[in-house]
Amino acid sequence: MRFSEKNIPGSLNHSLQIKMADEVDDTIFGKIVRKEIPAKFLHEDEQCVVIKDIHPQAPHHFLVVSVKELRKLEDAVETDQQLLGHMMWVATKVAKEEGITNGYRIVINDGADGGQNVYHLHLHVLGGRKMNWPPG
Repeated sequence: MRFSEKNIPGSLNHSLQIKMADEVDDTIFGKIVRKEIPAKFLHEDEQCVVIKDIHPQAPHHFLVVSVKELRKLEDAVETDQQLLGHMMWVATKVAKEEGITNGYRIVINDGADGGQNVYHLHLHVLGGRKMNWPPG
């Protein structure tokens, strides 16, 4: 990934970008969930949808996106426990369906320092290659 002034941590533009991200309620994932933007779902139910990542970081890279509009994992409340568990279960189910047989990584980026770019709760599932540690 190439960095420009607009996304370098500590730059004025980066600070404005984070502030804008925090203020934006509607996201591309919200539009996909509401079917305002067409997408091929690998899975769909009343709690989440699964789509392939448009910028894959591994041979298999898909996203489990909550239907509920939670901006960040940090915003989850006690009553969201069932949703969070369901999203993890769906991740494992789709990984099997996609033929990921030798392991995979599940990632949740939470907040600016966690690398979150889209403020709508989603899990990244990456597989099909050996994952390195530490991740980033």
